[in-house]
Amino acid sequence: MLKRNGWTRGRIALREWLPVIVLMCCTFVFNTSEFIPIGLLSDIAADFGITEARAGLLITVYAWVVALVSLPLMLAVARMECRRLMLGVLGLFIASHVLSGLSSSYAMLMASRIGVACAHAVFWSIVSPLAVRVAPKGAQSAALGLIITGTSIAMIVGLPLGRVIGLYVGWRTTFFFIAAVAAAVWLFLAAIFPRVPSRDTISLRKVPSLLGNPALVGVYVLTVLMVTGHYTGYSYIEPFLAQVAGLDNDWITWVLTAFGLVGIVGSLWFSRDYEKRPYAFMRFAVVGIAFFLLLLRLSAFGHFPVVALCICWGLAITIFNLVFQSEIIRLAPEATAIAMSVYSGIYNVGIGAGALVGGFVCTHASIARIGYAGGAIALLAALFCLVRLVPLLKRSRG
Repeated sequence: MLKRNGWTRGRIALREWLPVIVLMCCTFVFNTSEFIPIGLLSDIAADFGITEARAGLLITVYAWVVALVSLPLMLAVARMECRRLMLGVLGLFIASHVLSGLSSSYAMLMASRIGVACAHAVFWSIVSPLAVRVAPKGAQSAALGLIITGTSIAMIVGLPLGRVIGLYVGWRTTFFFIAAVAAAVWLFLAAIFPRVPSRDTISLRKVPSLLGNPALVGVYVLTVLMVTGHYTGYSYIEPFLAQVAGLDNDWITWVLTAFGLVGIVGSLWFSRDYEKRPYAFMRFAVVGIAFFLLLLRLSAFGHFPVVALCICWGLAITIFNLVFQSEIIRLAPEATAIAMSVYSGIYNVGIGAGALVGGFVCTHASIARIGYAGGAIALLAALFCLVRLVPLLKRSRG
């Protein structure tokens, strides 16, 4: 009887976590798609006969479309029931990936990526607040950790597997593969996700009150600076590892895998200790990203140093993302969806700006210098965080 009761309780506990798990699966497919041009940048450039810097515009345009449409799209769908909205977003995502796989020109591929970007804009505005709402009582931090775990799994499994498929079968097949996995996730979502009424009435009238919160504005400023610095280096990490560090395709795949693998460690660490030492996590993240970017070129003298650095860098950016998503939810409890929508837009401004800066460095200086350029921007962001933002966040906690 005890064993049966324990098994029953275990099944109930698993059932309570299934909605969060399906959101983690959604995060996996969205992040695999977002990161896949980074892993296949050289192949896409070679196939269309363009430079890697121009191929990198796939990252820039994607990110800036997300930034531009996040708030308008969230205003348009504000009153839609969340389960129905997620199914629609995933449907657009799947259709756009089929179009990517059929792309016969760079313009067609760009158009398909814009479709994915529109799905991305809505998804990342709602997934974190939604995970908190459907999580078991008292497990909100763990739910956020699972969402980031989806990102880590995308980098551990999705990005390397997509890269291997692209290298051996063709990059178009990678997009068909992502569409197929997303279709399976769509069925999972349709089967188990509960109806969740829209709680936030999103209105432009809420924006001034958000912008009147100095701590929240500080998080936004930090995000655009730090993400710009990070993606100045990360957008071109694949050609950097090949051309500067001298790694072959197998080593590059392992480095990209290791970058994501450490994200799971970061998620577990965050879930366990963040509430006890939030400012230690913040300091590690912002200082770490700047430090590891600045050391990127120096680490490229051997395979093991550059792999070790990428592991540390991956841990720092994982902690950064977890910390400041958590802070936004804390700072805007009555307007979480719109605050996250603004955050998603600003984050993607940073991604696009970073890819653009990295492309400029590659074209007009040398790909070997992307770490120095990104590290300088990240160092500025770290100083802003330590000197200005941390005191604001401490005051907001009372």
